[in-house]
Amino acid sequence: MSDDETKEEKELDLSTPIVVDKYKNAAEILNKALQLVLSECKPKAKIVDICEKGDVFIREQTGNTYKNVKKKIERGVAFPTCISVNNTICHFSPLASDESILEENDVVKIDMGCHIDGFIAVVAHTHVLKEGPVTGRAADVIAAANTAAEVALRLVRPGRKNKDVTEAIQKVAAAYDCKIVEGVLSHQLKQFVIDGNKVILSVTNPETKVDDAEFEENEVYAIDIVTSTGDGKPKLLDERQTTIYKRAVDKNYHLKMKSSRFIFSEISQKFPIMPFTARALEEKRARLGLVECMNHDLLQPYPVLHEKPGDLVAHIKFTVLLMPNGSDRITSHTLQELQPTKSIDDEPEIKAWLALGTKTKKKGGGKKKKGKKGDSKDESAEAEPMDTEASNGAAQE
Repeated sequence: MSDDETKEEKELDLSTPIVVDKYKNAAEILNKALQLVLSECKPKAKIVDICEKGDVFIREQTGNTYKNVKKKIERGVAFPTCISVNNTICHFSPLASDESILEENDVVKIDMGCHIDGFIAVVAHTHVLKEGPVTGRAADVIAAANTAAEVALRLVRPGRKNKDVTEAIQKVAAAYDCKIVEGVLSHQLKQFVIDGNKVILSVTNPETKVDDAEFEENEVYAIDIVTSTGDGKPKLLDERQTTIYKRAVDKNYHLKMKSSRFIFSEISQKFPIMPFTARALEEKRARLGLVECMNHDLLQPYPVLHEKPGDLVAHIKFTVLLMPNGSDRITSHTLQELQPTKSIDDEPEIKAWLALGTKTKKKGGGKKKKGKKGDSKDESAEAEPMDTEASNGAAQE
């Protein structure tokens, strides 16, 4: 790598203030988008309409940022809004013709992403459509995901290893008599890269292996936790439900069908790097064209996956910046009150993880950044709400 390339790489990490600003601006828009989507999740609401509102909000809000910069910057949806219900695990973002609606007591998982200049913020949140506290197995599975996310936040820090996080989140899920869903990866995020090479595996098994990696200062991660009351083995039931794709930038093929060439040209212009929904394409033409694109590996699909009927799935995802002064979770939303049937009262190892601070004490007398009110408290104070009542979700920032 030349000196110029090294310099460019260095300029694009969190050591550059404008990069931190762009991540935080994307996160601020995304947190508001999540709040909007959540407010639209009501019994009898049409899922596709809610997904569309989430995407439109992100496009409009990002369009109002960095208007006066000399160089035009890309911005918008980094991952289309998905609403996956009950035993559906992920990636349900239906086409306009889909009639699926939400019902009372549905366990609703919202998953979405936003970027400014390729600096990506992602979030996922789980909410039950009911008044009052969430109880029973729905409370267990959400508490498992939330507590695992809180533990991951404290273990994804410079010097720690990815495999430590994998082992810890599985122990948390077991404490709630739930499983971490297999195949889910937490990725490092980089500019225009939503699935970086450094990953955290959700479950270790012989089929899925990832390279050992150590977290480093100035890195950004999307921590992705999916828990299930079932066996945690995702199943693809119907390929036709897949509507989210990402351009495989390293693949090329001369498409034969006119409709395929038309659609692929549209994808290459509108969505050259980030995942997109087929809803954004002309539907009839897209149906035909996407098949040939898929057959020649020009697109990477994000299939809709399911657990067994009757099982419940929860999803918590957040974006974390590994800053010099500690971990900064920039996307989240407060959970409903949970009353799980299980508890971590008898799990000293989990409680010890939750007691870890997320801020780093400075060595020496360097100039301290002005932080939020209360930053000067003992670093372990941030973990307090996650003590034995971790399952209540009170620790969401």
